[in-house]
Amino acid sequence: MREENGYDASQIQVLEGMEAVRKRPGMYIGTTSIQGLHHLVYEIVDNAIDEALGGFCHHIEVVLRDDGSVSVQDDGRGIPVGRQEQTGRSAAEVVFTVLHAGGKFGGSGYKVSGGLHGVGASVVNALSEWTRVRIFLEGRRYEMAFSRGEVTQELTDAGSSEISGTWVCFKPDPEIFEETAFDFETLQSRLRQQAFLNAGLRITLTDERDPEDEARPRSASFRYEGGIRSFVEWINRNRTPIHEPVIYLSGGKDDTVCEIALQYNDSYTENLLSFANNIATTEGGMHETGFKTALTRVLSEYGRSHNILKEDQKLSGEDVREGITAILSVKLTDAQFEGQTKTKLGNSHVRSLVDGLVAEKLSDFLEENPAVGRSILEKSVQAALAREAARKARELTRRKTALDSAALPGKLADCHETDPRLTELFIVEGDSAGGSAKGGRDSRYQAILPLWGKMLNVEKARLDKIYSNEKLMPLVTAIGAGIGTEFSLERLRYNKVILMADADVDGSHIRTLLLTFLFRFLRPLIDEGHVYIAQPPLYKMTRGRQVRYAYTDAERDRTLDELSGGDPAVRSRIDVSRNKGLGEMDAEELWETTMHPEKRTLLQVTAEDAVAADEIFTILMGDKVEPRREFIEKFAKSAINLDV
Repeated sequence: MREENGYDASQIQVLEGMEAVRKRPGMYIGTTSIQGLHHLVYEIVDNAIDEALGGFCHHIEVVLRDDGSVSVQDDGRGIPVGRQEQTGRSAAEVVFTVLHAGGKFGGSGYKVSGGLHGVGASVVNALSEWTRVRIFLEGRRYEMAFSRGEVTQELTDAGSSEISGTWVCFKPDPEIFEETAFDFETLQSRLRQQAFLNAGLRITLTDERDPEDEARPRSASFRYEGGIRSFVEWINRNRTPIHEPVIYLSGGKDDTVCEIALQYNDSYTENLLSFANNIATTEGGMHETGFKTALTRVLSEYGRSHNILKEDQKLSGEDVREGITAILSVKLTDAQFEGQTKTKLGNSHVRSLVDGLVAEKLSDFLEENPAVGRSILEKSVQAALAREAARKARELTRRKTALDSAALPGKLADCHETDPRLTELFIVEGDSAGGSAKGGRDSRYQAILPLWGKMLNVEKARLDKIYSNEKLMPLVTAIGAGIGTEFSLERLRYNKVILMADADVDGSHIRTLLLTFLFRFLRPLIDEGHVYIAQPPLYKMTRGRQVRYAYTDAERDRTLDELSGGDPAVRSRIDVSRNKGLGEMDAEELWETTMHPEKRTLLQVTAEDAVAADEIFTILMGDKVEPRREFIEKFAKSAINLDV
């Protein structure tokens, strides 16, 4: 029966197996962008990590091959090749062609596993142009091949073998992914993290692409006997610790084990990273709750019992975590993650386990190391004093705002639209550029906030300094969502917060200062994808009535060739001007090149790798000069030759 509106049973589609994955890849890997591309590698590596968790794997080798594919080999037990009863096919084929199939659903294959949903290998196979698998098992070598999820070579016995393990090689499908070139640095960061979380496991990354390119990293190998203790030391390498050694706590109950490593440094930022079965729990969970609660209680009790903390003083969780670098890793059977993304641990018994571990063993450590205990408590007390100063400054700011009939910053040129989902805030460097932006904008939905003067480097400042800063508080007020622990996206006044600064060294400095502030104090803005960087053109080329813009030197040269038709004489008569700053562009030019939604280029700011992001801000804006110099020397050449 056909309904009057044309919607009937014939419109209902049923997607099965690999067809569903290829039709809706975002449901399985989040995105088909560069992040989703790397997620494919993580899925296969995670399977090898599961073998390591069981004590069967000691070396994982990842190779970026010159044909655009990537291979992952482990020395684990090898995927079973026997007949799988439910399907009648080999177990290996089922693993790569059936969703939610694997040894992680209550069987005896894996006691501890991060691969909860069992979709890893099959999803990678479905989203790859081709996949090849070699299994080394019980003295034999088996091979099979696939194309876009379909079997192209049945499982065959290819002869004898003296090794055990699994080799998976796949080439991402260009029909699915926006980009298919893997980034060495991105993979290196993730693999290093896994090596830290699995003490003694060796992970090797080799890049076989462009062997003539001397600037390309060739290989990296990670193996850390110190495990998460080494992880903390590595994160703190560009900071100044206030105590030695790294504090290490471990314990377990039944099938759950917990490791904690922590060390305080002289910064004002908290860096707590938690993991469950090697999966980063970026939204926290029961293990984080247990840790935070116990840490606050233990340090408060220690401070009072040793007369460091006065009776009327009270430490908050923020106070005792200021300047901390901590890694919290739990491994358990039947891990319960909230949601497909597996970013929040829900097992309630883990909370009491972690709480008890910290209560007992951290208390013992502090009693045995009184100098360390005093250093930590003195820092926490200073943080409490600064928090109180910030509270008073916040209340003063609120009183001033309440008395001011125009609560928004005076320099803010607001938009008319009141629906935050439709609005944009341009943060512009300088009054002259702000004037051009105000004149060129679409005032219906685009707001302009000019900034001026030297901005505070918040990497070296506590929250109380922010409230008294006349450069940053107008920005906080304009955005409207609060700051620090009071930040709430529900109060956000603009969907896009766009940083618009000159394309020179000073502009880069301004952007870095702003990004540091947003990352440290308004982090959800970045995490939820609300922050963008405008890309004003570097060059303007004019031939008669033809006007073209270019954003790089290479694009300039290509545009000149197009305008001149390759004629050197014509090319020499084309007027080429370099835009030295946004203030030199009139309102119409700024709108056409940088603000017009259909013509502009915006770079979205993301922080998928929190460890890497934290490291970059520490290097660029921290106290230590040597890491910053090394960073500049390493990337100066690539920055000069940048071509987008």
